[in-house]
Amino acid sequence: QLQFVESGGGLVQPGGSLRLSCAASGFTLANFDIGWFRQAPGKKHEGVACISRSDGSTYYSDSVAGRFTISRDNAKNTVYLQINSLKPEDTGFYYCQADSLSVRDMCVKTAYDYWGQGTQVTVSS
Repeated sequence: QLQFVESGGGLVQPGGSLRLSCAASGFTLANFDIGWFRQAPGKKHEGVACISRSDGSTYYSDSVAGRFTISRDNAKNTVYLQINSLKPEDTGFYYCQADSLSVRDMCVKTAYDYWGQGTQVTVSS
């Protein structure tokens, strides 16, 4: 299975920012479309941002559009998620996935068999 190491989470106040990182382990990230997903307490996984392997096109869920920015650095085998204007409802664990789908299809798909350890984001005053 494709594995990632997610990092960069933490406790932040509403309105704050974080930059999450997702390092690919054991495979070449450039060969895949990549998505950031999150799981809020008591809820199912939700795709929030996805980026294409071919042209860098992106897709964002309505709940994060305008506040989150996904980017990739294939040379570093890493994907980033810049999250601004954080809200309490952004609280949860954030994970990466790799796939070969359109960015929109990837972000609406949540039926992955394996989820890594993720990185925890807590937004609270």
